[in-house]
Amino acid sequence: MTISDYKRWYEKHRDEVLRDFFTFLSFPSISTDPAFEKESRNTAKWLSDYLTQIGLQSRVIDTTGLPVIFATELSAGPDRPTVLIYQHYDVQPVDPLELWRSDPFKPVIRDGEVYARGAQDNKGQCFYSVTALRAFLELCKEKRVNIKILIEGEEESGSRGTLAFLKSKKVDLKADHLFVIDFGLPKKNVPAITLGMRGLVSLSVTFQSSRIDLHSGVHGGIAFNPNRALAETLGKLWDEKGKVRVPHFYDTVSVPSKEERAKLSMQFNQAEYANAFGVTAFCMEEGFSPLEANWFRPSLEVNGLVGGYTGAGVKTVIPAKAEAKLSCRLVAGQDPKEIAESIVAFLKQEAPKGVQVEAQIFEGAAAFSTSSTTRAVQMTQQALEEVFGKPCQFQMCGATVPIVPALVEASSAEAVLFGMGLDDDDIHAPNEHFGLDRFEQGFLTITGILTAANHS
Repeated sequence: MTISDYKRWYEKHRDEVLRDFFTFLSFPSISTDPAFEKESRNTAKWLSDYLTQIGLQSRVIDTTGLPVIFATELSAGPDRPTVLIYQHYDVQPVDPLELWRSDPFKPVIRDGEVYARGAQDNKGQCFYSVTALRAFLELCKEKRVNIKILIEGEEESGSRGTLAFLKSKKVDLKADHLFVIDFGLPKKNVPAITLGMRGLVSLSVTFQSSRIDLHSGVHGGIAFNPNRALAETLGKLWDEKGKVRVPHFYDTVSVPSKEERAKLSMQFNQAEYANAFGVTAFCMEEGFSPLEANWFRPSLEVNGLVGGYTGAGVKTVIPAKAEAKLSCRLVAGQDPKEIAESIVAFLKQEAPKGVQVEAQIFEGAAAFSTSSTTRAVQMTQQALEEVFGKPCQFQMCGATVPIVPALVEASSAEAVLFGMGLDDDDIHAPNEHFGLDRFEQGFLTITGILTAANHS
């Protein structure tokens, strides 16, 4: 089969594909909120039934958290290569709802873009992959590649149940090539493969200095305000050059070689970036370009602060406690648990005397990288260049798909990371959207990969 054959198939089935895609988007499969557990399970059942209908053997498998979907087509036999595709069906919460122009779970098309929660992350990328599998199974007369697809429901909430599943199913998951389709393009119509991503660790810290909230008139000037203590201490985390001051934070950072850097496209227009996202202030570590800071250097961010009264009007209070949510993006060589423990120790040491500091460290994930010379990368590069009609770039990613290292270990496969997302798709934000043109480009890329694997 050729790319033209798949284009004709897509045009013939386009309305049906979009109808089914919109059904998939209509499920509020929010994994972080237990109130949506039933809807998440309904999503898994619907998707598994769909995979069965298109010719795979699919089942919903319970985990300690939300279920995974595991589907296969193994008629090629044990002597032929096996492709494993990873996706997730869960989505982020929709808050603040009032900023959405339309119902986040009633998808609409505006100017060629589908607007809905999960339109891109990751239901859009998931469904063009599923659609490609359907077309391949229908059109390919001689199947000489085995197919496995794993779709989890907890990527947005830590993948805890899925990680346990991986450890128990290594035989079932074994594959030659692993495709993680949850990444993006550097620009519209510019194909790219992601060769690595940063790791992640998150934590919550609480500063407390009294048993109850205190009247700011009666106690002001006497009792140390936890909001002030927290703000002052957090401000000590960085120096004037943008470096993190936590001892040993950079001790194990691995620097990419000149050869590795030479393969990457390092183009970045700071003015375009500022205009696209309304960014007016920058914090790159001194001596590093924006992409170097995002791809090769670890970062420490304050994700949220809460303390005292934040409602309408004024309430003159000294709160009993204040809380901050922190996260670190990590690079090769850094251990998530060790980094988090170092930050907690620093905050306890730097906090004002008498202020009690408590911390909770959440599950972390190490950074990941792969080679540009693997067969999986070569097949993907070939497919992307045929679809886009231009050379494929290589890039890194400052974000994290936490499950990837564990998935690589469980499957013993060579991995490739790619996708059709754009930075301005507003994933995790109101009015998330995904272009129908990129949905088709993703579909054609997956069919190209399957065709290449079928002939290898």
